[in-house]
Amino acid sequence: MGLSIGIVGLPNVGKSTLFNALSSAKAEAANYPFCTIEPNVGVVTVPDDRLAKIDSVIHADRVLPTTFNFVDIAGLVRGASKGEGLGNQFLAHIREADAIVQVGRCFEDPNVVHVENRVDPVADIATVTMELCLKDLDTVQKRLDKARKAAKGNDPKEKLAAEIMEPLAKHLDDGRPARTLALPDSPDAQLIVRELHLLTAKPAFYIANIDEATIGNLDGNKHFKALEDLAKSENTFVVPVCAALESQIAELDPNDRPEFLASAGLEEPGLNAVIRAGYKLLGLLTFFTAGKQEVRAWTTKIGAKAPQAAGVIHTDFEKGFIKAEVIWWEDLVSLGSEAKCRDAGKLAIEGKEYVMRDGDVVHFRFNV
Repeated sequence: MGLSIGIVGLPNVGKSTLFNALSSAKAEAANYPFCTIEPNVGVVTVPDDRLAKIDSVIHADRVLPTTFNFVDIAGLVRGASKGEGLGNQFLAHIREADAIVQVGRCFEDPNVVHVENRVDPVADIATVTMELCLKDLDTVQKRLDKARKAAKGNDPKEKLAAEIMEPLAKHLDDGRPARTLALPDSPDAQLIVRELHLLTAKPAFYIANIDEATIGNLDGNKHFKALEDLAKSENTFVVPVCAALESQIAELDPNDRPEFLASAGLEEPGLNAVIRAGYKLLGLLTFFTAGKQEVRAWTTKIGAKAPQAAGVIHTDFEKGFIKAEVIWWEDLVSLGSEAKCRDAGKLAIEGKEYVMRDGDVVHFRFNV
């Protein structure tokens, strides 16, 4: 499975509704088949209007967007860290995900029963986070015990591990995720924590499931504002989405969606923002390949060099990398062809140290 974001939340906060809308909407809107790898894993396309603009000058046989995975993770109850409910399944799927998005219920509806008989998204988030922290705390305590024993032999790595584990254990015990703790700025310290594979060390953001009445007036939704304050305190972000409305949008014919969105005061489905937020959270960028057979978007990590990006297409491209012919996508669109870009000096020949930009159109030269 490729890069993935796990969607988590308490029962009846709209988690599965959002997942279902996300998967079906993306399959129809982008004409790219929704793929179920497992019953709860969906491949979704990343909305990117640059693809159509690039194809407007290439006129390729097909246009393929880039994708990544959303995972609808099993519901959680108190005690999941000890295996209650579907806790073990929940935690296993979290561990496999690259990042987490927590869904908070930010709407009042007496017909939708809350598992704890209240509407308080911050408390919902705290319940989920605490279960993850408790699981991580167990891992950290075991590592701390090991470090304390080994430190008696004057092992510098184990002394450092003990120094890190003590404040980390307290942090987790307070219900605060590992990612919010400032760690010593050293490669050794970072490696010690990475080796634990902590659930709460994964990057995360929040989705506020709002009602239709507050789509255009988020300041009037006290639940959203509370969740937004929480996100800011953790240096992350919250994306407002009306799951009920997104479900309706997903069921519409693609041709009917613009009019429906306009009537709701939206320029695009809210789930597009969720996909882009997930892409941003994972630190990804998009580059393109463009030829008569296909115009295609590809995903690589921000900071990746040209050979690494080539390897996304095929491992042979990375192994035998020679050079990359790079055009900025706007130059290709404005000038109208690769030949004109070359004549205008807008096509650059880059080597192994070239750092990819979001929006590069690339032709890789390789030899194996």
